[in-house]
Amino acid sequence: METHDIEPENWLSKTTPAATVIIFRHAPTGGAPQILMVERNASLKFAGGATVFPGGKIDPSDFSLAESLVQSAGREIGDLAARVAAVRETLEETGLVVGISGEVDGRLAAEARRMLISGGDLAPVLSEFGWELEIDRLVPFARWWPKHRTERIFDTRFYLADLGTGAVDIEVDATENRHLFWASAREALDLAEEGKIKVIFPTRRNLERLALFGNFDEARNHAETTPIGTISPFVEEREGRRWLMIPDGLGYPVRGEPLEMAQRG
Repeated sequence: METHDIEPENWLSKTTPAATVIIFRHAPTGGAPQILMVERNASLKFAGGATVFPGGKIDPSDFSLAESLVQSAGREIGDLAARVAAVRETLEETGLVVGISGEVDGRLAAEARRMLISGGDLAPVLSEFGWELEIDRLVPFARWWPKHRTERIFDTRFYLADLGTGAVDIEVDATENRHLFWASAREALDLAEEGKIKVIFPTRRNLERLALFGNFDEARNHAETTPIGTISPFVEEREGRRWLMIPDGLGYPVRGEPLEMAQRG
């Protein structure tokens, strides 16, 4: 039996499109690849204090830039705008440049970040630094649209990106976030089990999936051969106990957990 907390006709009016990017790097000491994690400020209404992947809502300027790319990219506007937002949010939140081509070093990235934070629009930053978007460097991984909330519903597209080397600098934006760190997916899950970080239901399911891969190429190949269906968690009765579940067949090794244990934002 499936149940939802709000009526279907309210989902669209309450939905905010968003994008998230899962950034891989080689572990400096070898072993499983590391993923960039962001700890959000506890004061935030949505996922306050939770550890998530970089990302945020898609702004009108992201759609404007995406519209200029539709014809050449041959992709639908929602996907393009999400990729633009993923690039913008990553630079703004972490100081990392992903999904672009052109000369990049630590100094240029820092200057670009300052310009972006000041203006809020990625297009002038690209023009100023002679960069071009390379949207295919962002690999579609998942799409989550939880519809159980009564407010602030996010339709979030997840992408994978690869930094390769571990020799990169990151710096917290000190507004929405309070801490950035690198960890393997397994390490992040262990930190959550130990109570050292808080992870919400979608992040936990994605970390479990990411823990399957020994490198970025494995993750990319998996993503490219796995259907991306919109994931809307639902409540299911199991032997008298309510479980929060996701659909089968979308690449996730663990599909749910008891509802009372799930952190939902």
